Amino acid sequence: MTITGRTRLMAILGDPVAPLRSPALFNEAFARLGRDTVFVAFEVPAGELPAAWAGLTRLRNLDGLVVTMPHKEAVVPLLDAFGPVARRTGTVNTVRRRPEGGWEGEMFDGEGFRDGLERAGHPVRGAAILQVGCGAAGRAIAHALAGAGAARLRLHDAAPGRAAALARALTDAHPGLAVAEGAPDTAGQDIVVNATPLGLREGDPLPFDAARLRPPQVVADVIPNPEVTPLIAAARAAGCATVTGRSMHEGQARLAAAWLGIAGWDG
Repeated sequence: MTITGRTRLMAILGDPVAPLRSPALFNEAFARLGRDTVFVAFEVPAGELPAAWAGLTRLRNLDGLVVTMPHKEAVVPLLDAFGPVARRTGTVNTVRRRPEGGWEGEMFDGEGFRDGLERAGHPVRGAAILQVGCGAAGRAIAHALAGAGAARLRLHDAAPGRAAALARALTDAHPGLAVAEGAPDTAGQDIVVNATPLGLREGDPLPFDAARLRPPQVVADVIPNPEVTPLIAAARAAGCATVTGRSMHEGQARLAAAWLGIAGWDG
């Protein structure tokens, strides 16, 4: 496409941005839809989002933003309104202009993860699930799994208190769910979820001991690039079904695109 003065802008904010798939995914969709919009990546270091935000939100041809690590919580105090999942989790991954002025945020990581898992043929309802990682994306994922009818949810996070706090929030929001903080033991789990950044960088350790994985367990990862992380490779070697981070990424992109008003998205 030819970029002109009429071209609308959308962007993703994160650090690092080199591994991100969103620019290619969105620009391919815009070309397919014949939409005069381009999607770019802005690398904004942790702690510098407020300064960047002050400038970005004054760009009148900027229609929406996707927000990724490390800004999914830091963007919250900069916004004027929130969707229901963002209010529940205190995290945001998509931002749009409000017709009345200001900016509204919502979180689609959780429902995108659930959508990818179930499209791959692995229903959440009635499942026993171990989730390792209770940060911004992890909070959204846990709420989505609970809302989809998971029977039991065990949470683990390396940061002290984070898993326990999420367990309390889930108990309040979903009284029928059996949820607890615990060791990252895969035994007895139907679905095992990596919701940590481990696997994004070469040399990262595994988020939990993969030696105990056994079929018919399902192992799902949130890392979209590389798609086959060391965890996914280990799970496949053990004979387990796997769902890669690409499924979550495409799922949340479908939901975010609809919320941003991008009609006809089928990516």
